[in-house]
Amino acid sequence: MRKKLLAKTFAFALCTSFIFTACGKSGDNKTTTGTAGAETTTEETTTVKLEGEEVAANLASTQNVIDDNSRSFYEIFVGSFYDSNGDGMGDLQGVIDKLDYINDGNPETDTDLGCNGIWLMPISPSPSYHKYDVTDYCAVDKAYGTTEDFKKLAEECDKRGIKIIVDLVMNHSSIGHPWFQEARKYLEQLPEGQEPNAADCKYVNYYTFVKDNPGGNYYKVGTSDYYYEGVFSQSMPDLNLDNPDVRAEFETIVKYWLDLGADGFRLDAAKEYFSGNTAKNVEVLKWFNAYVKSVNPQAYIVGETWTADYASYYESGIDGAFDFSYGNHDGVYTMIAQGTNTATYNGDYFTNSLIKSMESVREYSDTGAMALFLSNHDLNRPAHYLGFNEDKIKFAHGLMGISNGSTYIYYGDEIGLGGVEADENKRSPMIWSSADTTGQCDGPANMDKNMVINRFPSVEEQLADKNSILNYVKQSVKLRNIFPELARGEVASVNEVTDEKISAMTKTYEGSKIVVLANTSPTETAYAEVPRSVYGYTCIQGILTTGEEQPYQVGDTIVLPPHAIVILK
Repeated sequence: MRKKLLAKTFAFALCTSFIFTACGKSGDNKTTTGTAGAETTTEETTTVKLEGEEVAANLASTQNVIDDNSRSFYEIFVGSFYDSNGDGMGDLQGVIDKLDYINDGNPETDTDLGCNGIWLMPISPSPSYHKYDVTDYCAVDKAYGTTEDFKKLAEECDKRGIKIIVDLVMNHSSIGHPWFQEARKYLEQLPEGQEPNAADCKYVNYYTFVKDNPGGNYYKVGTSDYYYEGVFSQSMPDLNLDNPDVRAEFETIVKYWLDLGADGFRLDAAKEYFSGNTAKNVEVLKWFNAYVKSVNPQAYIVGETWTADYASYYESGIDGAFDFSYGNHDGVYTMIAQGTNTATYNGDYFTNSLIKSMESVREYSDTGAMALFLSNHDLNRPAHYLGFNEDKIKFAHGLMGISNGSTYIYYGDEIGLGGVEADENKRSPMIWSSADTTGQCDGPANMDKNMVINRFPSVEEQLADKNSILNYVKQSVKLRNIFPELARGEVASVNEVTDEKISAMTKTYEGSKIVVLANTSPTETAYAEVPRSVYGYTCIQGILTTGEEQPYQVGDTIVLPPHAIVILK
């Protein structure tokens, strides 16, 4: 009878003569396995004892983190993350205080998430809780701290190998921004019958003003006879990005943040610069990308492109464009993790999705990296739409972890944080401890606590539980840090694996090839025949499981418990 393995979630595998397994008890034993419909076989096996601190040290010593644009990002809503001064509001100093949770910069430790990128949601002055209506692009909102706090954060990130990107809102400003206020005053005072003239007020061309109300997303400009476009809200007037003066303003803004230590930008609402006009949006991004790279050639730019033609945005030269088909309640990760329609959303579906996504990006760019997520600030928390099922939540994160490009973890998703419906509910406070409320944030003022259901323990408790969601996510990120092929490798199917439950693919990066196997069934053990003579691997070298039962190998046969993921190399 096969001995149970000591590492419950992840282990680094050692090779033996007949079977290659991870962190088991020492000694010889019999292992029985087989393929579906085939006669089972028995071989002598030997496992090697390696446990506790030895495992952690082995993992740490094998990390191979690449400094490029395929990173594991962590998205932070600062106001709900960590409060450093006791006023109930999260702040930049709070992010600094918790950097070691995200990445402590020490590969020999095993207590941090291991993310090497941070995306800060907007931090500039704004009248709203979400801060997507900016009143001053070259400042930090006082509730969050100061520019000196941001500089310190950037310095601390740099020490840890973390690339920090800031949310840049170019589609619109706040109605309270000085640009709009000046334009409004000018239009209100404009004599009857006189047309607006940018020579008298340049800001009148910073926005789209029309005299006759076209309806829809247009709103009256104060007491004037003019109307302005506001696609998202009456409080967010759309900027005219055809205006060279507006572009010049943003070049100044970009340089300001890069000089402070930002490593790039997440571009909000990139498909709405000119709504419904992809070609115009791509042109804007070409200008933006060219300017940013002229200041810092290594800067990273990712666009919010919530549209079916997202891949075409790579033509602009930006490094990433969010692919929304993987996240949300009906995305690839969720539909597979749900396990309710395994005939369609299975291993083949996942493998083919990655291949098609990579091909779509390569149509427009040889250098662009996919940008994938399970959830973000606009979507219901996955803990809710996965029914608070711990196994499903883990596996969804595991699928993201073996995906290509940059991946984004929305703060709190790694502990199963809740929040649905109103956006405020999706930005509820991070729960650091159930006993110590130090640093606990209040959350947005209009947050409906009835819509924020938290059924999983705090960070503190989950760190102490090796089987927690948090520790699973940590090990998923660690796999990405150990095997650079996961994020960067060219993807191909392993045709010899015919069980559709299994996602079977190779990933090849700079001459190094790995085989990635994932059993998408939530209930059935799966068997993969992967010929070593064809694929050139030696043994199982990475394991990620949602439960206690571990994968193992006999010859060319890999046995995968439900929702198990393995790396062969």
